[in-house]
Amino acid sequence: MTSTITPAPRSSITIRFELPPEQLTAALDEAVRHISRRTRIAGFRPGKAPRPVVERAVGAPAILDEAMDHLVQRAYRDALIEHDLTPLNNADVAIEQAEEGRPVIFTATVQVRPEVQLGDYRAFNFGPVIETVDAAKVDKVLEELADQNASLAPVEDRGAKAGDYAVIGYVGTRDGVPFDGGSADRMPLILGQERLIPGFEDNLMGLRPGESKGFDITFPADYAEASLAGQVAHFEVELRELREKVLPTVDDEFARSMGSYEDLAALRTEIQARLERNALDKARHEFSDRIIEYAVANATVELPDILVDQEVEVMHDEFRMTLARQGITEEAYLKVVEKTEADLHAEFRPNAEKRVKVLLVLSKVAEAEGVEISDPDVAAEVDRARQRYEKDKKTIAYFESARGRSFIRSTLRRSRVVEQLVNAWLAAHPEHPAIPHLEDDAPSGVTSSTAEANAAIGAPDPAAEVEADASPAASR
Repeated sequence: MTSTITPAPRSSITIRFELPPEQLTAALDEAVRHISRRTRIAGFRPGKAPRPVVERAVGAPAILDEAMDHLVQRAYRDALIEHDLTPLNNADVAIEQAEEGRPVIFTATVQVRPEVQLGDYRAFNFGPVIETVDAAKVDKVLEELADQNASLAPVEDRGAKAGDYAVIGYVGTRDGVPFDGGSADRMPLILGQERLIPGFEDNLMGLRPGESKGFDITFPADYAEASLAGQVAHFEVELRELREKVLPTVDDEFARSMGSYEDLAALRTEIQARLERNALDKARHEFSDRIIEYAVANATVELPDILVDQEVEVMHDEFRMTLARQGITEEAYLKVVEKTEADLHAEFRPNAEKRVKVLLVLSKVAEAEGVEISDPDVAAEVDRARQRYEKDKKTIAYFESARGRSFIRSTLRRSRVVEQLVNAWLAAHPEHPAIPHLEDDAPSGVTSSTAEANAAIGAPDPAAEVEADASPAASR
């Protein structure tokens, strides 16, 4: 057997096979035996009918098809081993010649793991940028703390204004008839946030508790309920309650209420220290991101469609999780935004391509830097997954599988090589302040939304080695 490889677009290759005639002859004899075993042929025991009899029973093309199936699969597997290829999908096989007495010729086109050509990833001319923490930033945190600890006091001596907390009751009608969803007995809202129909809250300004007001309003033309879109409705609204936010005085007493602080100065010192720690952590993350961008910009890689398609599915599942956390179904979301699943995939694709390239390039950098992840490190992450997803057997099963462990190994490897590059730069620039991670920010292969999305759809890592139980196949 001879097999030659020709590169094809999008990290694909075409393997051209030429097999000697005797291999087809042997495959035909084998096919006859297999067919005669599973086909009842009068006068013959299973597997003993001669070829002419089997041909009359099932037809010569059926025998040739079975022979070629076995021949193609064996030749394809042998070629993968010979050329050290990692297929990403089933091969698309085209038969050029399959006649007894003549060489068998066919091609197999398959997407393979892309070759990444690294450029420079170390000689960048930038460093970490640490944000300055000044008194104004501390003041802003104190303002936020005061706002979070504000109380609500009844308003009795003035009318409603933006920022007030109100409770209203209302009845909406069209041509004097109430409509579905147009009434509420006690609706809480913060005036000025425009939670209701545009212009609705403007009519409430100046009302005092117990006062009512009637007004007409036009629903937006793009209103979700089609029967109301662009329509005029009348509302009768009563302001049942009105409260305003009362901020506490930011003083020593306030500081003591926030924890074990002697006075406001102690609280300011703690806030300053916390902001400075956060600034260092942010500087490290942003520096890491810039190193990754630099390495990716200088690398060359042709992305296989199958890896991008897979990442689109991962992003889609991440999006579903985000919607679910907000109590929104994907069906409802698509209806509101008037999009299809295909539209979402088209929107996800550019970022999916970027993500796949980042994963491939970082894995290549890790290889160049000799970064490896030990089996105990992977096992520790699997244990973390068991604890984190204690009630989710499907997710645990994924991380316990060969594919999930491969995902963990690749994820940790990429994180570790970026940390190594950051630390190498800091070692070469001892004059620069240290930029440590926060204590709870250790890299993990099982706690990100991407990890959960991969687990949900059972996806392999785009840059991971194909798992041992994946059997390559060719399809005609």
